Amino acid sequence: LAKGDAVRLVGFGTFGARQRAARMARNPRTGEKIQVKAMKVPFFKAGKELKGKVK
Repeated sequence: LAKGDAVRLVGFGTFGARQRAARMARNPRTGEKIQVKAMKVPFFKAGKELKGKVK
C-alpha cells in the first residue's frame, strides 16, 4: 500500500490508496481557514462474496 499498489484478497475485497486533492478546511475550534495538502488516503472496496454475506 505504501508503494501505491493495491492488495486484493479473493472473496474479501481490495485495499488500496487514492490521491486526494489539496483543499481548504476550517479549524472547528477557532473557525480559521487552513490549507490541507494533497495526500494519499487508504480505501477498501468489498468483494462480491463479502457483500453477499453482509446482506
